Amino acid sequence: MKHLFSRSPGTQVGPAGPEATPNATPSVHPGSDMPYAVRIAADWAWRVAIIIGALGIVIWLLSQISLLLIPLMIAALLSGLLGPVVMLLRRTGIPNGLATGITILAFLGLIVTALSVVGQRLAVGLTSLWAQALTGISQIQQWLAEGPLKISNEDLDAFLENALNQLKNNSSGLVSGALSWGTTVGHLLTGVLLVLFSLIFFLLDGRRIGMFLVRLLPRRARPAAEGAGRKGWSSMVSYVRVQLFVAFIDAVGIGIGAFILGVPLAMPLGVLVFIGSFIPILGALVTGAVAVLLALVANGWLNALFMLAIVLLVQQAESHILQPMVMGKAVSLHPLAVVITVTAGTMIAGIAGALFAVPIMAVLNTVVKYIAARGWDNDPSLIHADPPPLRAPSAPADLDGEIRPMAN
Repeated sequence: MKHLFSRSPGTQVGPAGPEATPNATPSVHPGSDMPYAVRIAADWAWRVAIIIGALGIVIWLLSQISLLLIPLMIAALLSGLLGPVVMLLRRTGIPNGLATGITILAFLGLIVTALSVVGQRLAVGLTSLWAQALTGISQIQQWLAEGPLKISNEDLDAFLENALNQLKNNSSGLVSGALSWGTTVGHLLTGVLLVLFSLIFFLLDGRRIGMFLVRLLPRRARPAAEGAGRKGWSSMVSYVRVQLFVAFIDAVGIGIGAFILGVPLAMPLGVLVFIGSFIPILGALVTGAVAVLLALVANGWLNALFMLAIVLLVQQAESHILQPMVMGKAVSLHPLAVVITVTAGTMIAGIAGALFAVPIMAVLNTVVKYIAARGWDNDPSLIHADPPPLRAPSAPADLDGEIRPMAN
């Protein structure tokens, strides 16, 4: 029994039992000496950093093909707006191609007519206001000379002469700027043609294109992809319709305000505001400046200040009250999310980001909710989500998954 109570030379007996000698290396888990909160924060930090880096790479890659991507997205928005018109014409018995052509020609005719009417009315009105504009310029010169600034005509002449000298000295920069402007105009024309070309095929074969993309995925993923695509497209159509309503409210508000104040060309101004409302930031700035300038030239400073107040009131109410509430309800986004999305899109991609931020977020929100809820399990609209395999190798299938017999 003696060996039961004997201890080896490498152990020590203490109150808690045998312990390893100080020379032995204990087995310690890496990072176990760090606090639990620090380890959790580190785990989250590197994962979030990878996600942000991946998003940054994706945004950078998309920015390299913006000349292609932006026209495609504009065509998608327009097809969401004009798609119901094409469907209505098809239900009356008009063929698909003819219905698409009629819709696009009518849309282009409406845009060209509106722009021509606005241009003609503005040209006629500005011609009649030219004398008042000269009077206004002379009043400004008189105020500069007799007001607190004390700027005489000689000072203005010297300022203009210095400006002309600066233009002469920077002629090379102006030439390069003109060349870059010419490149921008070329890109703009290319984008317009690409929008029209894409719009034709989106309206003509949009469903077949969507089904072709769905069938590129594995068979198990097709029902979820098709159902999510349908829901996302419906959300984008709702966005386009609400944006149309918001633009109408802007046009009516500023047009009525100009009419009450006696500002000339109130009706063309309303049409111009309606068209400009579809261009974020820049459209509101330009149309508002035109309204204030017309009031200034026609009716003086006080009337221009009232017009400026009306423009700011309508635009602020639209951007901070009407658009977040109505838009958020239509696209299932909280009003705060709409405001933050537009701001973030503007900071990342400028005007294009402000234009596409809300529809992209609306589509992503709808798609994520649909997939998370497994909506394709009880979706009766998924007819072609999982087509049957081909019955014979010689029977080709079209994009809708239907078997077409071979011609003899």
